[in-house]
Parts: sequence; C-alpha cells; structure tokens
Amino acid sequence: CLLHVAQMTVVELPVQLVTCYYQNCVILCFTGDITQKGYEKKRGKLLAPYIIQSIGGGAAPTPSSSGSSTSHHRHSHCPRRSGGTRDERYRSDVHTEAVQAALAQHKEEKLALPMPTKRRSTYIQSPTDTHTPPDSSSSSDDDESSGAGLQSPDSWLDSGPQGSTSSSSSSSSSSASHSDHRSPHAPQTHMHTHTHSPAPHPHTPLPPHSHSQPVALAEAFAHAQIGVPVSSRVSTKIQQLLNTLKRPKRPPLSDFFTDDQQEIVEVPRPDPNTPRPEGRQVIPVKGEPLGVVSNWPPSLQAALARWGATQGKSPALTALDITGKPLYTLTYGKLWSRSLKLAYTLLNKLGAKNEQVLKAGDRVALVYPNSDPGMFWVAFYGCLLAELIPVPIEVPLSKKDVGSGQVGFQLGSCGVCFALTSETCLKGLPKTPTGEILQFKGWPRLKWVVTDSKYLTKPSKDWQPHIPTANTDPAYIEYKVSKEGTVMGVAVSKVGMVTHCQALTQACNYTEGETMVNVLDFKKDMGLWHGVLTSVMNRIHTVSVPYAVMKACPLSWVQRVHIHKARVAVVKCRDLHWAMMSHREQRDVSLASLRMLIVADGANPWSVSSCDAFLNLFQAYGLKPEVICPCASSAEAMTVAIRRPGVPGTPLPARAVLSLGGLSHGVIRVNTEDKNSALTVQDVGHVMPGGMSLMCIVKPDGPPMLCKTDEIGELVVNSRAGGTMYYGLPGLTKNTFEVIPVNASGAPIGEIPFVRSGLLGFVGPGSLIFVVGKAEGLLIVSGRRHNADDLIATALAVEPIKTVYRGRIAVFSVTVFYDERIVIVAEQRPDASEEDSFQWMSRVLQAIDSIHLVGLYCLALVPANTLPKTPLGGIHLSESKQLFLDGALHPCNILMCPHSSVTNLPKPRQKQPVGVGPASIMLGNLVAGKRIAHAAGRDLGIIEDQDLVRKHQFLTEALQQRAQTDPDHVLYVLLNSKGTAVCTATCMQLHKRAEKIAAALMERSGINTGENVILLYPPGIDLIAAFYGCLYSGCIPVTVRPPHPQNLTVSKAACILTTQFYVKILRSKDASASVNIKTWPIIIDTDDLPRKRPAYVYKPPSADMVAYLDFSVSTTGMLTGVKMSHAAVSALCRSIKLQCELYSSRQIAICLDPYCGLGFVLWCLASVYSGHQSILIPPAELELSLGVWLSVLTQYRIRDTFCSYSVMELCTKGLGGQTDALKARGVNLSCVRSCVVVAEERPRLSLTHSFSKLFKDLGLSPRAVSTTFGSRVNIAICLQGTTGPDPSTAYVDMKSLRHDRVRLVERGAPQSLPLVESGTILPGVRVVIVNPETRGPVGDSHLGEIWVNSPHTATGYYTIYDEENLQADHFNVHLSFGDPHTLWSRTGYLGFVKRTELTDSSGGRHDALFVVGSLDETLELRGLRYHPIDIETSVSRAHRSIAESAVFTWTNLLVVVSELCGSEQDALDLVPLVTSVVLEEHHLIVGVVVVVDPGVIPINSRGEKQRMHLRDSFLADQLDPIYVAYNM
Repeated sequence: CLLHVAQMTVVELPVQLVTCYYQNCVILCFTGDITQKGYEKKRGKLLAPYIIQSIGGGAAPTPSSSGSSTSHHRHSHCPRRSGGTRDERYRSDVHTEAVQAALAQHKEEKLALPMPTKRRSTYIQSPTDTHTPPDSSSSSDDDESSGAGLQSPDSWLDSGPQGSTSSSSSSSSSSASHSDHRSPHAPQTHMHTHTHSPAPHPHTPLPPHSHSQPVALAEAFAHAQIGVPVSSRVSTKIQQLLNTLKRPKRPPLSDFFTDDQQEIVEVPRPDPNTPRPEGRQVIPVKGEPLGVVSNWPPSLQAALARWGATQGKSPALTALDITGKPLYTLTYGKLWSRSLKLAYTLLNKLGAKNEQVLKAGDRVALVYPNSDPGMFWVAFYGCLLAELIPVPIEVPLSKKDVGSGQVGFQLGSCGVCFALTSETCLKGLPKTPTGEILQFKGWPRLKWVVTDSKYLTKPSKDWQPHIPTANTDPAYIEYKVSKEGTVMGVAVSKVGMVTHCQALTQACNYTEGETMVNVLDFKKDMGLWHGVLTSVMNRIHTVSVPYAVMKACPLSWVQRVHIHKARVAVVKCRDLHWAMMSHREQRDVSLASLRMLIVADGANPWSVSSCDAFLNLFQAYGLKPEVICPCASSAEAMTVAIRRPGVPGTPLPARAVLSLGGLSHGVIRVNTEDKNSALTVQDVGHVMPGGMSLMCIVKPDGPPMLCKTDEIGELVVNSRAGGTMYYGLPGLTKNTFEVIPVNASGAPIGEIPFVRSGLLGFVGPGSLIFVVGKAEGLLIVSGRRHNADDLIATALAVEPIKTVYRGRIAVFSVTVFYDERIVIVAEQRPDASEEDSFQWMSRVLQAIDSIHLVGLYCLALVPANTLPKTPLGGIHLSESKQLFLDGALHPCNILMCPHSSVTNLPKPRQKQPVGVGPASIMLGNLVAGKRIAHAAGRDLGIIEDQDLVRKHQFLTEALQQRAQTDPDHVLYVLLNSKGTAVCTATCMQLHKRAEKIAAALMERSGINTGENVILLYPPGIDLIAAFYGCLYSGCIPVTVRPPHPQNLTVSKAACILTTQFYVKILRSKDASASVNIKTWPIIIDTDDLPRKRPAYVYKPPSADMVAYLDFSVSTTGMLTGVKMSHAAVSALCRSIKLQCELYSSRQIAICLDPYCGLGFVLWCLASVYSGHQSILIPPAELELSLGVWLSVLTQYRIRDTFCSYSVMELCTKGLGGQTDALKARGVNLSCVRSCVVVAEERPRLSLTHSFSKLFKDLGLSPRAVSTTFGSRVNIAICLQGTTGPDPSTAYVDMKSLRHDRVRLVERGAPQSLPLVESGTILPGVRVVIVNPETRGPVGDSHLGEIWVNSPHTATGYYTIYDEENLQADHFNVHLSFGDPHTLWSRTGYLGFVKRTELTDSSGGRHDALFVVGSLDETLELRGLRYHPIDIETSVSRAHRSIAESAVFTWTNLLVVVSELCGSEQDALDLVPLVTSVVLEEHHLIVGVVVVVDPGVIPINSRGEKQRMHLRDSFLADQLDPIYVAYNM
C-alpha cells in the first residue's frame, strides 16, 4: 500500500491504480522489490519521454525474494518482509542514501575548510582506561539516545569493503547488504549515477599539521592571498576561512538596517512558501472497548495472592548472572511468601518495641541494582501488600553521581524517609570513614532497611494483609527525568495500574503461563509495566536480562528467547542493534517461538531502520515479519499506543514518507520532490483499549488547541490507565495532567481532562498512530522545529564507524543571541586520527545543512567514556549540556559554525559620506539645543614674583638654584625590594653628578650641542643625574628602556650614557651579532667618571627649544617620539604642582617605569621643580616583594602615590588574599589621600574597584584611587589631584557607542557600560570634543575625538625619516567652525564631556571628561565601531581559565587571543564560550579563537596591551599557540 499523507487526508491507493498509472512499465509488484534508481527511471520514462532510458525494464530482485516463486498471489508461502510489497521509496535505509546524495551535491563546490591548529601536547589522549570502548558502544538505554537504530543497516552489517567504483550514495537495501548471493543487476543499477574513485572529497579539509602547512595547501590558495606570503601558515588558513565566508548565507539578510536601540535582532520576513495546515480539525480517537474477563483479579495484590496459593510452583522470574546463565528462578509461591514477610516486617518490626513506624500511604524508596530483579520484585509487592507507596530509584554509586541532587529533589518532594535495599547493594554504597552511608548531595536523611529473607520476620498466623479493591490512591511513584535534568515522580493510582495491566493484556493478547524475555529496566517504563506488573497479573514467566549481561553478551536475549521458547520479548532498538552486531557468534538460535517482539522505543521515527534490519537478518532464524510491534509510551500517559501482533500473511501496516521541510513547520506533507529530505515513519499501532480511552492531537506550545488533520501536534490522552500527577508538584501537575483541549475558537471540547504524553505525531488512516518525535527532543531554531533524533540519524549516516561511537551522541540546543543554536557532541574513538575526525565533522555539517536546512552552531568530539552517563549507560543529556555551558566538557576536537548558523544578525550599517556643509555648521553650533562639549582646568594664574618665573623657566636653573639655597634637602630616595634606601640624592649631590656627566659629554669630540644622547639606565637616580647632565651640556636626552640596542639607530643618537653593567652587554657577542657594532655611537660609562666641572652650564637661547625627546610605543604598536620644549616642561611641572599641592615638605611615592610620559615627568622632573621629596620604587622590585609598595606607604606615611595598572594588578592578584597578614605586619593605608594610576587609556574601572575593595580593610579610602589621562601629543591632560570633586561615573549604552553616539542610561540597564572620569583636567588645559570627520565641535554628552590646547603640549613628533604628514594632522590644527583661531592638538582618543551637578574649585559646575578609547585601536566591523577593551572584558569573564585576552581584526575577521592559565585540557572549552559571549554581548561573530600560554600577549610598561604586535606575531606564526580554532 502507498500511504500518501497530504493536505488534510491520508489516502490509501489500491494496487490496481498504481499498476494502471505505470502501465508502460513491467513492474512485478509481488515477485520482488524494485530498486530506487530503477523506479525513478521508469517513472521518468512516463513523465518525461525525452530522458534517455539507460536501463531495461528488469528489476534486480532482492535476496529476500530472489529464491521465491513468481506467483502473482498476495500471500506467499515463503515468509518475506514484503508481505504486502512496498514501493522502494519506503525502504528504511533510504535515509543513508539521502545523506550520501546530499554530500555528493557538494562535490562540485570548492569549499576550503581550514583545520584547527593544535599544539602537539594537546594530542595526548585520555588515560588507558578510557580507551576501551564505552559501555554502550551502540545506543544508550535512555530515550534521549534512542537514535541507536538510526544508522543504515549497511553500516551495521559486515558486508565487506566497497569497491573503488561503488557510489557513495548507492547503498543497497538492508537485505542485500548481508546476503552472499548478491544479484548481478544490483551494481549496474547504481553504476550509472556517479561513479568515483576513492580520491579525497573536495569538501574534505586537509589534516592538521603542528609545524608547517603542506605545500599543496599553499598552492591551492596562493591565488587568493591578499598581501600575505604563502608560507605563512596561520594567514593561509585565515585566507581559506575568508574564501569560505564568501559563500552566500541562508537565509539572506534583509536589504536594509534598522537602527533601533531597542530592537537588535533581525526579524525574518515571513516566507510566502511556508507550508500551512489546510485540513479539518482532528476528531478525538477512541480506543476499543476493554473486554470483560470474569477471572481478572480486582488488584495486583489479589492476583499475586491467587497465583501464590494455586500456582505456587509456577516460575515467576528467572534472573541471570553476569555471564548470561540462569542464576535463580523465583516461583509465584516464593514471591508471595517473601512479599508477605516483607510487608509484615515493614509494618510491625521497624520501630522500637514493635511500634508502627510506617503507615499506609507512606512513600518508601526502592534502591536495587539492575542485576537483582528478584529482590526488587519482592520489595515492590511487599510495599503494595503493606499499602506503602514504592518509589523506585537508581543506585547511587558515588557522591558525585550525575543527577544525584535531582534524585534527592524527587525523594524530598515525595517525603521519603525509608529506603529498602539488599544486603549486597548496601555494602556497595559509598560510606564515610566511620562506616555510615554517605549523605548524598541534596538527599533527605534516609533510614536504610535490608530486605534479604534472613532479616525478615515471618508473620503470625492471624495476620493477613489488607488487600483493598483498586481506588484512586497512589499505588507507586515512577521517576521521570525532564529535558532540563529535573527528576520528578509520576504517581500512578491503584486503579490506573490495574487498568493499564488489563489494557496491555488485551492489546498484547497475553495468556497464562507464557514466557517473556524482558531486556528493559524493570524499575520504570515498559520494563516495569510488562515485566513486573502485567506479567504477574497473567502468571507469565519473565526472564530478566540485565544491562550488565547485555554488555558482556549482546546476543544473550536472543539466546534466552531460543532456550525458553519465549512468546514475547520486550526490547529497545539498542538491543536489536547489539544482536545484529554479534549474530555471527552463534547461529543455532531460533526466534520462531516469538509471537510478539515489543520495541519499546518504536516512537523514535528512525526505529524503522532498526526493525527492518533486524528482520532482514533474523528472518532466516524464524523471525516472522508480523511479530514486530513498535509502541509509543511516556511516563505520564504510560502506554499510548501499541501495534497488535499480526496474523501471518496479512499485509504489513503502511508507512508514511514525509517531507522534513514540512515537519519543520509542523505540517504533514508527502515528500515527492527532494528524496534527500524525506522521513519514513512507521506506525505504532492503535490507541490502547478502554471504553473511556480518548486521544487527540493538540498544539505542543501555547493553549492546547486541537490540530488539523495534516498538522503535527502533541498526543494527549484521557484514560484511567495513566499517571495522575507529579507527586508533590501541584503546579507542574496542572499543566500536564489536567489539560482540556480547545477548538479553533478557543472553546473547550469538554470537561474531561487529558494528559500530555510528550509525544509528537498525527493520526493516520485507519486510526493508526504515527509518532515523529518527542517534545523533549524538539529543537526550535528560527521558528522551525527539528527533532534531535533526526539529526542523530543524519550524523550517523556519515560513515561514523571509524570516528565516533554510534550510541554516544548528544544533541541539544543552547540559547545564543535570541535564538536556539544546535550543538552536537559525540564520543570519539581512541584510534580515530585528527584527519578522520575533522573530515567526519565537516561532512556532518554539510549533510545536516543539505537535508535539514539548518546550520549547526557547534560540533564537538570528546574522548571515549567522558560524556556523563545515566545509570544504564545512556547519555545524560542535561548534564552534558551543562558541562558544555560551564566549559567543562574538555573536547578533543571542536568545530564552531556561527557564520552559517547565526542568521538573525542585523544588516551591517552603511555609513553615509560626511562633508562640512551648511547643515554641518548649523548642527555644530546649535548641537540640538545643547552647549558645545568643552572643558577647561583652572587658570595657571600669574606668579607675583617675576624672579621666580625667570629662575624656573629652565629646569637646569631650578636645580642650580636649589643646590645653592637648600643643598642638603633630599630630593630622591631609591628603595629596594626590602624597602631599604639604597641611594639618596640631595639637591647638591644631584647637581654635582649632573656636572660630572656634562663635563664628560663636553670633553668628547663629536658630541655637539643639540644632539641626541641615549640614556640607558635601570630605574634609579643615575637616570635622573644623566638627564640633568645632558641638559647642562646642551644635549637632548632620550630615555630608553635597557637593553634595546635596536632603538639606537631609531633616535639618531650621538652618544650612549649608561652603566658599566650595560656597557658589557652592548659590547657582548650577542649584541654585535644583531647590530653592527661599528655603526654604534660613542658609549660612555658614567659609573667612574672623574670629578670635573664643566666649563659652563648650557642655557638655551629660547624656551621653545627642545628639552628632551619622549619616545613611547603606543597600544597600536607605533614607536613615536615627541619633542618637549623647555617651556612645555616648566608649564607641565607647574601645572602638576598646583594640582597636587606639591611643596618642599611633601613626600610622594612613585612606583612607575621612568622612561616616557607622565611617569618620566614624575620620576625625573617634578621634584626638581617643586622641591618635594620623591620616594622611588622600581616596579621590578615589586615583583621580588609584592608588599614593598604598600609597606613603604605605611612606613613613610605617604599621602600621594603614583603607580601603573601593572603595579595595581600585581597587588590585586598577589596580595588580595593576604590582607590579614599585611594588617598583622602593621600595613595601614589610612594615610593615603590619593593613589593615582598613570595611564594613556580608558580607566579600568573593574581593576580600580577591586583594588579599593580588597584593601579597604587596610584603611584605604575608596575615594583615594583615581586615574590620569595623557596622550602622545600631551602627556598629561587629566590628573585628579587633591582639590576638586571626586571622579564621577557615567553609564552609557554600548549599542549607541557602536554608532558613535552617547546615550546615558541608569546603572544596571541592559547593555550598559560604566565609565569613570579620567581625573580632573590640569590647570591651563582646555579640551574640546570634535567630530573626527567634520572637525567641528559636538555637543555635550556626544562622542567625538578629544582635542587639547595647553602650554605643555608637545611641539611635534620627532620625525626619523622627515615624514611630516602626521605632524600637520595631529599638531596645530583648527576647528572647521566655531573657534577657527585657536590651535589644537589631536589626542587620537574618543571621549565625551558631561556637565555634572558637582562644583569645581572655581565654584562653577564641574565638567567631567570621559575617555572611551583610542581612535586608532577601534575595530570597524559591520559598519560599527567597537573598542577592544569591551570585547576583551567579556571574553575574560567567559571562563575561569582565561587569564588575559586581546582582540584585533584582520581582513574583516575578528581574532580573539586568550591566555590559558589552567590545564591545556581546558583549551578547547574556551572556543564555544568565547564565541558565544562575544556574539551575545557584542553581536559579533568571532572568526578565529587562539588559545596561548600565559604571558604571550605583549604588554608595555604602563600595562597596556600591544595588540598590533600580537597581530603581527599571529600572522607570522610566532605565537606557538595551544590551539587555533577557525569558526565557520
């Protein structure tokens, strides 16, 4: 029969109509199956005569029918699967062909998929014990992994290697795959399609190489390189990624960008071609009446009493040992007597003095292993006889058992206080050192009761259990694990239990004395319902095959069927697969006795392939096609439907071939166009018997509205034979057990409550039930539904045997950027190579994309036996998902595909061209009604004593004057790591040392006035003396961090001043090897200079002459030098003196590098100008003794101290946990008035807050910590100082910042970024915020570039090769309108000015300057402007093992480099977390994730990241990364 499920009806076409339709073809419908290719050609001949017919009319008969007669009668004497021969479209293995065909479609496309780069050390596999195959080398026991039977039978059976000419998409039917007498026509049928040689697939990525990329890779992509050498491994791979990204995405983004601050996500336009349900409203399906049997017992206890008394020697249960041999047989007499003893003991012997502790209705936990069914039976029926409610749970094996806390939640919600177990099990439970049972996490306090016979008391003769008739009280509570991992107890009433047993008896036609083989878990679901309850009602002999036996001998259940002549077997697809895998081990078995093979997970839509493959293989062993009976069930509704055992020779039930595209939209459509995206579904029989049993289909989400006939919905059931509630959870109970369906108008269809089954499906012709998935396995991506089992099946169809374990695959979804994203995690075989694994992953991506039309977000492979397991070996899905989200999965291979799976990003912003016209000028002046964004420090004022101005015009004059007037005043104290002063310098001593150095410079020929002199010194007083010695001699000092001899040529130096230690280094062989020593300037050792005075002290003729050069490496990696004039130096020192109130009696502590910027000014210049004492602490000393800086602040009672972010970070990380020890040592920071961080970047609010909070206990005031701001053009713009208001904090919207706007929001607002003021603007400094494109001023609280005007601005860049373009662009620039006369300097930093409610020193309202970030460092992505620090902050929060991170772009790709401070095992965990957090918080897709060792990210002396240096190292392949992941 052909089942066409279309629109609103299901039509069963007669065979005559089919024959008539294909009248020109010779189709022998009853002599054998026609192949798919042959079918397509014959149909093509009719529909399109112009298609060349390449094959004759003969069809290749399958082995199952090749030996049969050619009778045209429907009933054949030979048992065959084709009892009512089905068209080849309904073959169960057609999905594997679809996958192979879908992959073949990609052959013509040139997809360059770069492989991740791994360091060799990360190849180390897990320990040896994990190399053994997992417990479930096939599917798990749980429903989550019921994709066991998902793979094509061709891969299950040993059919020999395929020839090189066989098509990858030409797998034949299951029956042909294991037959020895393959038809000669079969290969010819397929050979005409696309024969290929076993050359590598064009999609197949190249293997990983830890050292060099193969030449072939370089040649293949040499044409696509963009200014990158082909030999560069990393850049080549990134170029490959770029080529990959050029492919169009699906679905396409909209053509416009809506710049809406509230709506971020791109809203997809509705597709007019989306299929919609068109049928009529479904009518509830009623079950057949429950037959009245006169001798049915009123309850299970009564049934057990009857059989125990009348059939005492009849076997009830046979248990097997680990080898699969019978261990013991429990008769009905023994079961009755032991249950009776246990009931008596529980009611009368647990308390002291025989007082009753347990009473009727109390809940009792049953803790028995899967290998001991006998003890469980006795305990279960003992509880029923005692009118207690048994709560079966799994045996806890350790304190860290997966889901142990959730089991405790269930026990707590059920109010369980007692646990029954066996003596053997009790001994195996984890115990405390004192021998007590361990208190498991989340569990209530339990009293353990051993139920072995020797501990039970025989009841007195006058004691009889009370056996009531079945009522609505709970009989037992069955546990159920939800999608989120929550364990809940489903209560089943006594009447529900009995009614369910009666319905199963009628549906399965059970009779007394039959033998049943039960492979399932007897504690719940079908294993409990059939193997424990219904079997006792009908006096069935149950043979229980435990999970451990199946692992040791997978064929054991088949052997038990053969030995015991069993009539019924209850199995899962997993057991069918295991039996097929090991059937060659034993051939002398017969399954002819089976009248019913119940497939418990038949609701799995891909179970049809397992059933077919098992039948094709074991038909030769007597298995009849009509005995296979799939069923559908759930913990809440219990058995929903089951296929009744068929009569031999009758036609087999029909199957539906559905479109996966239609299913993803929740509608039923026959698949007629694309056979690659078809789903073949078998029925699960009819609704369970019961006169009151009703079933209907409702929408799975929202109100329970009845579906239409061609719509997929959730099966809801009204029956007495089902669960009644989630025990102790009334809220959840109402939503599941008390559902009243409503019609299209919203009116209830009745007052009868229905129970949600959690099964998704539809009603077919003849009221057959079809199930296409489970609500728990539903993944809703972009409004479309995908079933986890379907995705598993597709993944398993991609040649999985060499790479992954077929039953160890987890599929789940995670919420990232406002939508669900699909993640697949599989266990990789230990012997799988990197190349095989990556090849398999890439092919799975292609197959799922082609067949399901959905992109995978992440595909990860983990080592064998590392995914969390359920007690019976299945994948614990919720725990696996949690490990993924926590970054604790530890994959060995991972592939992220955000580019293809994230399709709801907004369209990139298109920037409009900006020109300065009338509109711009008007906007600049009016600024939307706001004032111009400008701010200024207080006036420097006029000094009354004009002589002081003259004396302090040059620092050399200031030093000489101080040496004369106050020669013994100590200006500098240098401390070591112990806090001891190793050197001091008074005014006179510094003057004398400067004179010695000046004399040495003047005596040397070749050193002229105005030439540059390198100062190569460690941080100390020698550097200060050398600086003033240069000024005394008229030379221009240039401080250089030692030992960097490459800087010498950069500065065109005439001389190098240094110490004896560095002289040896400069003249060493290593130095001469890197730099030609002949080109070096004069080197002067200043350690042992003679005491000479210079002939004169040089005085510059003009204050505008250059005093020194300040060289610094910016955060963009640019080495730039600025010229500081004498006038600028004096103005800067005076400004700092006024701001910080510095004078001779003051002391300040400096823990900074003294080579550039404000750090150099504070270290060398400020004390000479202001006369205060500077206590110098080289940062290198802090690394030797972390506490020295804080100790010095306490010892000298310092009020003002200056440090760098590096120093603050060292103290925060190193001393954060030692505050008590520091307090004990007497460290007290209450004296500190200001702790100023010197920096040229946005203030690091999190670090300063952490520092303040950590050392609050040591007396540090939170108001003390502040920051400075400077740039290359002006090294000191802001400095908090001692006067003025405290720094204010503003919260800005990050989305607006990306659009170059500032939108102030409240604290805690979503997407808010806290910014702190960068200190008070220094006296004499004016700033204005300017649009960097129009060069016009912007309004208050608007983002723009910070321009500065002050007397201490640098006079210009020191140009090495006479390049003046930067000079003109950055110095002495004019506003395009507003104030065109003032000369400004461009800082290169973005920021804004906000007028606050605070009052400044002049009494007016305070204007706060907020620095956002460097303009040169911003990342232009998707038309928006991003600041690296924001992305890096998010990345650093993603995982505990990320010590530091840095981001940069290369050819529009965002590259994230993360330092891993944990184990290398965590490296691959970072990739999905980093990708997700950047996507979630910044709406960007990361192109490359690089995991490196700590300390790889370069940082300058101020603690600023050198991102461009990092970028250059990455492209030159110099990072030695632990792992490089290329996101697809």
